[in-house]
Amino acid sequence: MRRGGSSELTWRIGLLFSQSGVTADIERTQLHGTLLAIEEINAAGGVGGRPIEPIAFDPASDPARFRALAGRLLNEEQVEVIAGCYMSSSRKAVLPLLERRNGLLLYPTLYEGFECSRNAIYTGAAPNQSGRQLVEYLVEHYGARVYMVGSDYIFPHEANRNMRDLIAKRAGQILAEKYVPLDASLDDFTTIMRDIHRKQPDVVFSTVVGQATAHLYHAYAEAGFDPGRMPIASLTTTEVEIDAMGVASAVGHLTAAPYFESLDGEANRRFTASYRHRFGGGERTNASCEAAYFQMHLLAQALLRTGCMDTERIRAALLGLEYDAPQGRVRIDPDNHHTYLWPRVGRVGADGRFEIVASADVPVKPDPYRVDHDVSGAMEKPNPWPAEA
Repeated sequence: MRRGGSSELTWRIGLLFSQSGVTADIERTQLHGTLLAIEEINAAGGVGGRPIEPIAFDPASDPARFRALAGRLLNEEQVEVIAGCYMSSSRKAVLPLLERRNGLLLYPTLYEGFECSRNAIYTGAAPNQSGRQLVEYLVEHYGARVYMVGSDYIFPHEANRNMRDLIAKRAGQILAEKYVPLDASLDDFTTIMRDIHRKQPDVVFSTVVGQATAHLYHAYAEAGFDPGRMPIASLTTTEVEIDAMGVASAVGHLTAAPYFESLDGEANRRFTASYRHRFGGGERTNASCEAAYFQMHLLAQALLRTGCMDTERIRAALLGLEYDAPQGRVRIDPDNHHTYLWPRVGRVGADGRFEIVASADVPVKPDPYRVDHDVSGAMEKPNPWPAEA
């Protein structure tokens, strides 16, 4: 049974998570979350008695290398399913190959939306599961005058476009929109801090990613700003970036995500304990890591249903599947290949952990095309799952 990258003995899955380059720190946790799930599945007997075999490469945070290695996985390794990618530029680099070859990408990262490939399953937050909830919280508690800072690639530009629309609906104002290179230095942000001091926004909205994130927060701290009055609010600053910058620079700042390591609940306690046991007591989970973890368990369910690695059958089996993830019960939406998730807003405390300051009561249906722009009541929408789900 070589069709679909499987032998008689294993299910072969391609993994593309960077272990070097500017986004290596966060992508390493995605790899670890994936491997932890695979090890759990295999320890329980695999799928239909066959273990999952990961075929992993390091794309080094380079979209061109992502594309080349995706081609190698699809053509030489003959895999049918690839789990991977963090930056939207890497996702867009590999999707044309998957669409041409009819493979399937499992994408465990929040993103800008406005995409729905039949050759992808999106398990990170869609725009209506992160930015919308963050805007609601910011406007209520800080104000609607926003200064935007982002890394210079696809996701920050599009996330900022979403933010402009959401702030406009609340009669707010975007004071500036600045972009820095992926390898930005402290000096790049020092200049921006001087402009922030002149404009005095209510909030600094960050879509800076990777190693440059620490420089942003260090520059903010050196400028003497007060996060109690004017916090940095982000979609991309996770527990990984807090460890990199140091807790002192992170305290008081905000992030919107479906998952935080500090969440209470038995599923998350098991997940975090297993993660630390496997990768080290000082290691921390985060939203991208958690999505990488639960999507592999969903894939195992689909493999069990189909008994084969054919893309058409795997895709059909995944749509509508549910799993008790560390964040709560999630579901792949058959309407758009995205995932029902639990939007939350967290504030960094003195211990470096996120205190949850706003949380959805039910999983929110993904809206990748942001058809519904309304931010009012975003945390109180009724459960949209059909009764038979």
